[in-house]
Amino acid sequence: MSQYRIIYLDAFTTEPFSGNPCAVLPEADGLTDDQMQKIACETNLSETAFVMPSQKAAVRVRYFMPYKEIAFAGHPTIATAFMLAQEGKVPAKEDVSRVDFEFNIGVLPVEIHWAASRRPVRAVMSQTAPTFGAVSDAQDLIQSIGLHPKDLLDSGPIQVVSTGVPFLIVPLIDMASLRKARMDRSRLMAVLKDYQVDAAYLFSPEGIDPETDFHGRLLSPGNVSEDPFTGSAVGAAGAYAVRYGLLSGPELTVEQGHMVGRPGQGTVEILQTANQIVSVKVGGSAVRTLDGYIYI
Repeated sequence: MSQYRIIYLDAFTTEPFSGNPCAVLPEADGLTDDQMQKIACETNLSETAFVMPSQKAAVRVRYFMPYKEIAFAGHPTIATAFMLAQEGKVPAKEDVSRVDFEFNIGVLPVEIHWAASRRPVRAVMSQTAPTFGAVSDAQDLIQSIGLHPKDLLDSGPIQVVSTGVPFLIVPLIDMASLRKARMDRSRLMAVLKDYQVDAAYLFSPEGIDPETDFHGRLLSPGNVSEDPFTGSAVGAAGAYAVRYGLLSGPELTVEQGHMVGRPGQGTVEILQTANQIVSVKVGGSAVRTLDGYIYI
């Protein structure tokens, strides 16, 4: 029997037991795909991160949901960056350190911002330039999430957007509409399957905190519970909001998770050149909640 260290961190928060939890195995080299999948099933979190050596970057990271591997994810990247910083695996030589992560979608940089005490306070991940895909029939979708056409913003379409992972982005008129959304799992799954995505990301251009630019919810019918904060979807929603003129940017403050009792907050930075989005960065904090071993 072998043992592997496992660390739990809550991402997109500075408060334990809020934000989005992630399990990170900091020395996962040697585990098979089947073992990693079984560990992810055992943690039963939305994602579990496995860190291993890379030939192309500082580290390679692989992310597993309880039932499959995914190519990229937001909150595990923030959690993993904080873990590396806390473990002394990233030198705090300047106010900001850059670490290249090898994902299954390629190599992308992650910035770690340090306090004067050389404690990590924020991580910022670069995501891929956005792609804007298929536009959805609003009628099919709104019936699957318990809403009415009047709940939709008419400033932009319901559309598949990806900054590394594709989501169906759904802009809603206000927080009241966002709160009342309820998914019919089988019906929503059928709608999402037509667009080859796993989840719909609903957002409203306002928040509980008056300083917030938008509040989001991830509806994923394949998951048992609602995701508290979805970094990859926040990047896609931020790019969508700027492209269609709902928000101006370049940096937006985002809330998610309040409606499931795990409030989280982060930022998304959208940079444009000649009216084209060329860069998407998502940032947030993380806090450690557990450190131990898992036995294989």
